[in-house]
This record gives sequence, structure tokens and C-alpha cells, in this order.
Amino acid sequence: MASLARTAVRPALSAGMVMPSAAVRVSATAGFHSSATQMSTLRELEGRIKSVKNIEKITKSMKMIASTKLAKAQRAMHAAKAYGQTNDEVFKNAEAKQSEGGNQLYVVVSSDKGLCGGIHSSVSKRTKTELKQIGGAAGSADSSEGPRLVVLGDKAKAQLSRSLGKNIAISFNQVGKDVPTFADASAIADKIIASGVKFDQVNIVYNAYVSAISFESNILTVFGEEALRNAANFNAYEQEDDTTKDLAEFALANAIYAALVEGHAAEINSKQNAMDNASKNAGEMIQTLGMAYNRGRQAQITNDLIDIITGASAL
Repeated sequence: MASLARTAVRPALSAGMVMPSAAVRVSATAGFHSSATQMSTLRELEGRIKSVKNIEKITKSMKMIASTKLAKAQRAMHAAKAYGQTNDEVFKNAEAKQSEGGNQLYVVVSSDKGLCGGIHSSVSKRTKTELKQIGGAAGSADSSEGPRLVVLGDKAKAQLSRSLGKNIAISFNQVGKDVPTFADASAIADKIIASGVKFDQVNIVYNAYVSAISFESNILTVFGEEALRNAANFNAYEQEDDTTKDLAEFALANAIYAALVEGHAAEINSKQNAMDNASKNAGEMIQTLGMAYNRGRQAQITNDLIDIITGASAL
């Protein structure tokens, strides 16, 4: 049998057929191994492309929703600005001033929602700066005697709790789901008054709507009952205590309403811009990953062709 095998092999060798060398066998094996590795990389790239495309769909949908809500929020903002302007005119004409050494209360207007850029950190940073200037930051020797904080929204509360947790007296959540109403502002003002927090001046920190691409933190000042009673131009009239008290409470509700509505419009606008930028970034990432996928696919096809040619040459 062995002689028959040697006899059958000799004609084949004499006919010019060459047995594959060790180098050729190693090269073929390395080529197939490289293709398997590239296939795994291509699967990862394909998965990333699908994931980024899904994110792009979500960001585009959120941008459309924000665009729809923005028109309604802007209409409400323009109507609510009259409330804040009326307060300013009353206090300006009355020449109301805070009594020396009076208590200050800061109301931070934010919301519970995220994915809207730096809308929440804007009011948080402004609040920290204001309290630092008057020396009432938490952690100082007189932090318990410093200004108290009323925080509207879980996002700003989480940011301020790290450094000003001792100053927070009241917090509200479920804020920013829809366009705020005067009833919402009145409920917040009633809760602040009923809490027993003493104040002669209320500083409302909110995001003012500047343009379609920008906003800035602003402070709206409201004076308390005592400041109104002692105002220079109010002394000319005989005011009953109940009337002055009602005016101070109504002015606080007015200011909170104006700040809530304008802050809501700034938030919706910021969310629209943030989702627009996220969609653009996702599109650029899809292009980059697509180019890497195509290059990897071309390299795999080239390696497959090399393996086929190498194998055919070895036969």
C-alpha cells in the first residue's frame, strides 16, 4: 500500500504540482485569524452605529416636543411679565427699602427636569455668589444666622444641598411639568408665609429669557410687610395692617409667578437648543463611525481575497 501511494504521488510531483510550504500555511492561518478579529470589530462598530442612531431619534423627538412647547411658554411669559413690572413700579414709587439688619430670603426658581443645558447650574451659581458676598454661606460660623433658601425644583436642590444644605428652609418639587399658573405661585407664596420663615426682603433668583439662544440669571426683589409699611410714600396714607399685609403677600405671589413663567420659557428654549446640538453631534458621530466601518469592511474583503488567492496558489 505504501509503494502504491509513493507511485501515485510521484506523477503528481513530476507534473509540476508543488506542496504548500510551512510559510504559506502560516500565512494562510494568520490571514483567517485576522479576518475573525476584524469581523468582531465590525460587529462592535455596527452596534455603536445603531445605538447612536437610536439616540439621534430620541434627541430629534425631544427637540420637536420642545419646539412645540416653546411657543406656548413664550406667550405665557409675555403675559406674566406685567406682574413683575407692576411689582417694580409699586416698590419704586413707594420708595420701599429694607430696614438695616433685616432678614433676607432667597427663592431659587428651577425645575425637576434635566437635559436642558446649564439652566439649573445658572441659578445655583448665582445663589452661591450672592450668599458668599453677604457672608451667609453654609459652613461658616454664622451660617445658622444667614439668609434662608426656598428652592423650587429638585435639580437646583440637589446642587445647593452640597454646600448650602443648612440654609435651605423649604423645597418644592413637581415644578416645571407645564406652564406655571398664578394659582401655583399663590400656593408657593402661602406655603412660604405659613412656614414661619422671617424675612424683610425676598430675592427671587431665576433665569431671564434673553433671546432664542441665550438666557441669564437675574434677581427680582420683593419687600415684606414691614418695609412697605415704613416706605416713605406710603406714610402719606392711612394704611390698615390687614391691607398692607395683603399687599405684601400679593406682591410676593406676583413676583414668584413672573419668575416661574419666565424661567420656564428659558428652560424650554435651552432644552430645544441642547437637543439640537445633541442631534448634530450624533449625526457627526454616525458619519465618523460609518467611515470607520466602511474602511474595516474593505480591509476584511481585501484579506478574504488574499486568503482565497493564497489558498488557490497553494493547490
